[in-house]
Amino acid sequence: MTKLVYFAWVRERIGKAEEEISLPAEVVTVGDLLGHLKSLGEEYEAALQFPEAIRVAINMEHADHDEPIAGAREIGLFPPMTGG
Repeated sequence: MTKLVYFAWVRERIGKAEEEISLPAEVVTVGDLLGHLKSLGEEYEAALQFPEAIRVAINMEHADHDEPIAGAREIGLFPPMTGG
């Protein structure tokens, strides 16, 4: 099981703050994960319709979309941060 944590409008659109899911064997990178999540229902599709805008942290460390997720204890998904 992999723990997913959602932040800001990603959380609002999916409708939950976190969940634990079993990932299929073919989900090996962050990009694969985003594609898989989009297939889980309308709320995921709405939250991840622009996957290139989603930022990801694996075990609280920022990760690129081609980063492998093997061994991840927690994966956070959040929109781009702004502010000053």
